[in-house]
Order: sequence, then structure tokens, then C-alpha cells
Amino acid sequence: MSEFIIRPCRPSDAEGIHALRVMEGVRENILALPSERLGFCEAYLNGLGPDDHQFAAAAPLPGGGEKIVGTTGLQVYPGRMRHSAGFGIMVHRDWQGRGVGRAVMEAALDVADNWLMLTRVELTVFTDNARAIGLYKSLGFEIEGTKRMGAIRNGAYADEYYMARLRPPRA
Repeated sequence: MSEFIIRPCRPSDAEGIHALRVMEGVRENILALPSERLGFCEAYLNGLGPDDHQFAAAAPLPGGGEKIVGTTGLQVYPGRMRHSAGFGIMVHRDWQGRGVGRAVMEAALDVADNWLMLTRVELTVFTDNARAIGLYKSLGFEIEGTKRMGAIRNGAYADEYYMARLRPPRA
């Protein structure tokens, strides 16, 4: 049995995703707050629409059930930006460096490339998050620019890179 499986998110994943969002070692690199409530994740998952594609990495627990160890979301933009999507990812601090991030990203990028035919997928990442930047570059993302003082992290303003992966339209 694999250490984890990749599957679409379910409303019942809210508690596991919330635990990731507020976890030290994860929260600092996403835009969550320590005070975020479980209801935020419940509402998010229950509100997913046809242009939202959310995947979970789930690790089986010894006594049954599973633990959410990573997640990614791909949100297709509307109207004249329909060829592109925004992307987000987070991985449990104890599972970082074990292939979870790559696996959930590849699942979402498969949907982007082979089912939605998107030509642009974009994200932001803190400029000092070398591990994430390396993963994104290995999957074809390039730095397009820097958003100076883009977010507050641990009591200070932090810069973010805009990164995108462009794929030419297929015939």
C-alpha cells in the first residue's frame, strides 16, 4: 500500500484541511491566520463550484480512516481569463520532502492540461521558500515578478514571487 493516495477533496475533509492551515510549519507559507476557524474550511469545501478543482493527499491510518497530509486547489478564472487558473498548495510539516507536494500538484496539473486545456496556471510564493520554488520550477513554473511587501508573515512584511506555467494551446 502506498504511503498516501491522491483523491478529490470531500466536505468531510474540512477538519483535516483546517488542521493543515493552522499548523506551524505550514501556516507561515500560506495566507492563513492562527485564529482561522474550522467553519472557514467547511464553507470553502461546501462552496466549491464547477471551476474549482481541489485534491487531497490522504495517508491511511493504522486503525482505519485517513489523515489529510496535503492538498492543492486549482481555480479556473471566469470570462476572458478562462484560459488560466490560480493555484494553491499546502503539505503537512511532517510530510514535506516526501513527494506529497509533487503528487498533488501533478494531479491538479493533469486536470489543467488534459481536461481543461488551460494555457496558464499561476501562483504566488514567498521569495525565501526555496523548497517550494524548486518544486514549482521543476514542474515548469517560472518567476514573472516580485510582489514587494506582498503579505504579513510572523510580524513582518514579506515579498512574494508571481510564478506561472505557460503551455501553448494545442490543436
